[in-house]
Amino acid sequence: MSTGTGASGNHRLYFFWDYDLTGDDVRSMVRDGDPVEQAWVVSRILEYAKWDDIWHYVSVADIQRNFELLTFRCAQDRELWAYALDRWTK
Repeated sequence: MSTGTGASGNHRLYFFWDYDLTGDDVRSMVRDGDPVEQAWVVSRILEYAKWDDIWHYVSVADIQRNFELLTFRCAQDRELWAYALDRWTK
């Protein structure tokens, strides 16, 4: 089993170590999932993926669209992402 980024879509992702999800699965969930599923996937990516890997799966618009439902282990992470979104969308 590979633990790479799965950017090609067919590998299990290291930031979903406890789920059997490929890059294609994650992209589909971000694009077509219900709001709770989208928020869960985006939260997981922002919490556990490396910076460069985040952008293989989500866009700034995805983060912004789901932001109210995103969950973070650390309140400071929410503040940092809110600040970044504010700067990027001005």
